[in-house]
Amino acid sequence: MGRLFGTDGARGIANTEIGCELALKIGRAAATVLASDNKNGKLRVLIGTDTRKSADMLTAALASGFCSVGCDVMLAGVVPTPAVAFLVKEYSFDAGVMISASHNPFEYNGIKIFRSDGYKLPDETEEKIEAIILDDAVAPILKTGEELGNITYFSDAVDAYIKHIESTADFRFDNMKIAIDCANGSASVTAEKLFTALGAECFLINCEPDGVNINRNCGSTHIEALQEFVKGKGFDIGFSFDGDADRVLAVDSEGKLADGDKIIAICSDSLRKQGRLKNNKAVVTVMSNMGLFRFFEKHNIGFEKTKVGDRYVLLKMLEDDCSIGGEQSGHVIFSDFATTGDGQLTAVQLLNVIKETGRSLKELAGEIEIFPQVLLNVKVSSIGKLRLYEDDDIRIAVEEAEKELGSDGRVLVRASGTEPLVRVMLEGKNEEQTMRLAELIAGVIKERLI
Repeated sequence: MGRLFGTDGARGIANTEIGCELALKIGRAAATVLASDNKNGKLRVLIGTDTRKSADMLTAALASGFCSVGCDVMLAGVVPTPAVAFLVKEYSFDAGVMISASHNPFEYNGIKIFRSDGYKLPDETEEKIEAIILDDAVAPILKTGEELGNITYFSDAVDAYIKHIESTADFRFDNMKIAIDCANGSASVTAEKLFTALGAECFLINCEPDGVNINRNCGSTHIEALQEFVKGKGFDIGFSFDGDADRVLAVDSEGKLADGDKIIAICSDSLRKQGRLKNNKAVVTVMSNMGLFRFFEKHNIGFEKTKVGDRYVLLKMLEDDCSIGGEQSGHVIFSDFATTGDGQLTAVQLLNVIKETGRSLKELAGEIEIFPQVLLNVKVSSIGKLRLYEDDDIRIAVEEAEKELGSDGRVLVRASGTEPLVRVMLEGKNEEQTMRLAELIAGVIKERLI
């Protein structure tokens, strides 16, 4: 993780930690680094945003930065993050940028940069950009006169993206009643059009963004909103997206959660049966539930575990040539169709399995036995977070918990890549014991890293 870019771009409180000056510098620095690999002259850059109030401000600053060093900028407006990744490659842009803080509260924002092939920038490229911004390693060359860049608008961005996701559906979803929580974010401009076009009867909640209500008590980080909406209303399935719609969680007809682990299990097994699971392997993270690993073993599906972060999942998928990978959070990557996680694409692939098998989500998800899992987020200071892996008291607390849980459980403690948090995750057969040990470790972390 770099000094400016975390596991998912540069991110922070808008107009303090990530403001206009920084956005302008990122535009100039990114263009300077990317131009060294460009053989076609003037760079063309696509910029999209989610629905945060700060999006317009940061878009203006970022676009100004790009234009000041001679790049042409096209603005896509509000779109999902995976739409930017798709459109950059599909329309031969030299780079794409998504202004979003994903699942974070509205006061945060972030800048994610994609290469011309739709993949996020590798660490070494981000480090070069950081060196220009933080160390004055290279002075961006400012243009004047005719060499300045132009700003235009991509009015068909949403429709082009929707058409792409439609093309991945193997069936129509006529007569299906689907509930959708758009998190007052990017899915608000795409979800209804997409699933209606595929024949489903859609019922949307939290799809009226006002700039400050994105992710507020809704979306995939607050699944209870969709669960409550679905119960007793005769829905076949429900989907809940996060703010930029790159992840999704599902609920069955009774409102029971099917998280990323269950979605990956269901789709991996379907791909295996169709002979489409490349190298008979899926890629997941260390945060995935032990129940998922047991499911893979039972169905003879190989798997690899990476550290948390979709970029690490994707790197392993590319290295091992895998069809599917993802995280428990619902960030799932289907490499045959996308270069990044895509909540709406994932929803369509899950509906494909339901249609193909004639089984409900409740039936499919019921085959994966999930171990009780406790996840606690402990707020710490930015300096304290850096000491996490060096503190002896925390190490001893973790070791004692692992010893008590034995082979039927596990402990994972890690620093968040995007927030001043330490995440404490424990699994075990006894939920009461697991919670007690998690709270004990969290207490030590709070005391030591405040």
